Amino acid sequence: MGPHLQQQIAVVGVGNTIRSDDGAGVHALGLLRHDPRLPAGVSLIDGGSHGIELLAYLNGVSHLLLLDAVDTGAPAGALVHMAGDELRGFPGGASVHQLGIADLLATLPLISDMPREIVLLGVQPESTDWGTALSPPVEAALGPLVEAAIEQLARWTAKPAAGVAAQGTSPDIRLS
Repeated sequence: MGPHLQQQIAVVGVGNTIRSDDGAGVHALGLLRHDPRLPAGVSLIDGGSHGIELLAYLNGVSHLLLLDAVDTGAPAGALVHMAGDELRGFPGGASVHQLGIADLLATLPLISDMPREIVLLGVQPESTDWGTALSPPVEAALGPLVEAAIEQLARWTAKPAAGVAAQGTSPDIRLS
């Protein structure tokens, strides 16, 4: 790594693994860590049920992918994709643990290097009661959630996912 500008991509798995489906983001991060398609140089961060403390790990990140259990009232196991303006209006209560993804996103602009792109990939929980096992619908959704994460990372690294043409080969760097 030289001093030249480059993208810094971070994936943060969020959730409390002793609150059943609330741990889905952390479980998905674990699967992603062992996926051979994971692009080189991507930082994987187990965010657990931390909130604002995660800011220390996100300074200098240009692209942030959050994996989380998100209660949108959809059927259990349904995948959720939010980016841009959708995230700006993200209610703090939608993240089933009291992490405060909304607080994290609101505070990110205050650190020196705001990520240029933030995407939240989530799964609708069935249960957030105490327990370490995921419900069957959420367990079944982990594979598709990891696939969605790999596809997003492929777009950011400009490497085509299976059957998808790349949209250019170098990151779009704009200095403001």
